[in-house]
Amino acid sequence: MKVCIVGASGKLGQYMVRHALDRGYEVVGVCRAQSVGKLESFRDRITIVPGATNDREVIRRAVAGCDGVLTVLVPWGNRQYSTGTAQAVLDYARPGARLVFSCGWHITRDGRDVYSRKLRTLVRVAGWLGRLTGFVDLDDQVEALRRVFVSDTRWTVVRGSALEEGESQGLPVWSRHVGDPVLASGLTRRVDFSLFMVEALRNDGLVHEAPAIVGCRTPSAVEHAGAAARQAKA
Repeated sequence: MKVCIVGASGKLGQYMVRHALDRGYEVVGVCRAQSVGKLESFRDRITIVPGATNDREVIRRAVAGCDGVLTVLVPWGNRQYSTGTAQAVLDYARPGARLVFSCGWHITRDGRDVYSRKLRTLVRVAGWLGRLTGFVDLDDQVEALRRVFVSDTRWTVVRGSALEEGESQGLPVWSRHVGDPVLASGLTRRVDFSLFMVEALRNDGLVHEAPAIVGCRTPSAVEHAGAAARQAKA
């Protein structure tokens, strides 16, 4: 499998590169020119395409011939960075390619997610500060994913909880809606978020799904697994 990782130099992207290489995939990584050095340890094992991820020509060259595209959608600045990135991937990925996008829990597909007061407050504050400073634009990320949701490509949108570093705990568990009890712990290892992204490439059951994920060893996930096991025995 040939895989393009858009945003390969970031923390999440570098983990995805490792997971993909471990599976024997051919990897093409896209990152800003000033961040190429962050991929030095992979230089002899991957193809690096430097450039802004919302540069359509950069994306066109990077995704050519790829069976899958993993895209980290970052709401940088106020120039439709996320929207430009997502649209370029949608437009230039080959027909039938698996497209997997990352975002946070604040993105909703069907409006049925139930958010805590804390999360709603964090999103409002981040949105306000982003507009004030011009550093981030959450509305741009919302629009980017809206375009993904209505496309006829073979997409998956992985929605992440709060992230932490640490050794892998295994493949995260997921639910269709934030607010479901299994997700209550709201924490995932970054290495496992990237693992879920890479595994989604081979999981056709996730096509046209927007799984909200949480670490498989968090208290809520463990409690949910225990309850399911008890119910199966009953």
